[in-house]
Amino acid sequence: MITNAEAIQKVFEQGAGYTDYVATGTSEQQQRWEQMAGQVGLTEVQMELLAGFVREMKVLVLSGIWCGDCVEQCPLFAAIADGSDKIDLRFVDRDEQEELADQVPICGGKRVPVAIFMAEDYQLCSVYGDRSLNRYRNLVEKQLGAACSTGLFLPGEDEISVQLQDWLNEFERIQLLLRLSTRLRKKYGD
Repeated sequence: MITNAEAIQKVFEQGAGYTDYVATGTSEQQQRWEQMAGQVGLTEVQMELLAGFVREMKVLVLSGIWCGDCVEQCPLFAAIADGSDKIDLRFVDRDEQEELADQVPICGGKRVPVAIFMAEDYQLCSVYGDRSLNRYRNLVEKQLGAACSTGLFLPGEDEISVQLQDWLNEFERIQLLLRLSTRLRKKYGD
């Protein structure tokens, strides 16, 4: 598991913002990511929640530009991060960061996307991936049988909003963890 703040900081600093990360893909991949991003919108309540964040958090996402699940979920992360100046979001390619990917297996494998949530000083708070609870529920219901979505067909609008809320809940959970941290409360006198 990730325990070295200096090592994770180095990887984080090598990471790309959302737009730069998407630009690493082929034109077809970029089109899929952009199409999904166009379907994502925060509600007024969600925007108010994000505007109330007071602690800085770093979020590093292990991803694959080729991955259908990443196509469907990473634009959600970007929308959430865009809603708060307290969220510093970066993306790295899982296959280019094998050492880190080896430290965060999901069900014994190198899955994507995997979000690594950290405090402002790169102290680990949580690792969450590869799909949200409601995404898994939807997949079970549909019984698609494929091991990995192709990203060719976007989920319905209702599924997108439910997945967005799932991920927003995790971002909020980390924000509350940071807000209640004895170490950080002492640092900021609150």
